[in-house]
Amino acid sequence: MAITNALIDVLKRELKARSITYAQVARRLQLSEASVKRMFSTRDFMLSRLDEICDLAGIDLSDLARGVAARETLLTRLSLAQEKELVSDIRLLAVAVSCIHHLSFEQILHYYAFTEAELTGLLARLDRLKLIELQANNRIRPLVARAFTWLPQGPIQSFFYAQAQADFFRSRFDAPGEALVFASGRLSAAAAARLAERMTRVVQEFRETHIEELYLPLEERPPMSILVAMRAWDFGLLRALERKSTENSKR
Repeated sequence: MAITNALIDVLKRELKARSITYAQVARRLQLSEASVKRMFSTRDFMLSRLDEICDLAGIDLSDLARGVAARETLLTRLSLAQEKELVSDIRLLAVAVSCIHHLSFEQILHYYAFTEAELTGLLARLDRLKLIELQANNRIRPLVARAFTWLPQGPIQSFFYAQAQADFFRSRFDAPGEALVFASGRLSAAAAARLAERMTRVVQEFRETHIEELYLPLEERPPMSILVAMRAWDFGLLRALERKSTENSKR
């Protein structure tokens, strides 16, 4: 099952790279678009269907197999030097994030005010950084794994804390699809560990949903961010009211 899932993931990526939509796949298979979406979502493929889709995309199963093997070398994190270069140029960072989000050359060009020459130059820099592979006809192949994360306390996270954190929270979080939930309590270490594991699964579901919806037009997929955090913490103003540590230790 793990190999099948990996093959389907690579197939979806290749369809996206070739701008082949689920509607086109549906016409080729003589199915409804809903049936094709369900087939990709459940990963329930007959071999004949897989062959037809590969033929439509101009690839074969051996290409998918090589793609699965290549996934093993995808980046889960960048080096400190790589992150420093990204934050040194906001344009480069914007394009890097767009590539990680699987935007095409045309989509990045539509979204940002770059000339074709400027964007090609920025992509070439990302290629040299080994963050992407810039292929013929400006096709972009991201070289990051689905579980990619930025370095803890690294340049990108520090940039977020310094530049973007206030902007992120400048919202009432009451628009469709938005949510802000805050809760506090007292938990054992074991309970906190269980919750942290569930939070990790929520983030993974967010990433998987992002991949599953790559077939949708860009205007139907506005940029969304999820921030999940938990720590041992008490508000500073409340800590000022606490008894001294020697007295707390008697509780």
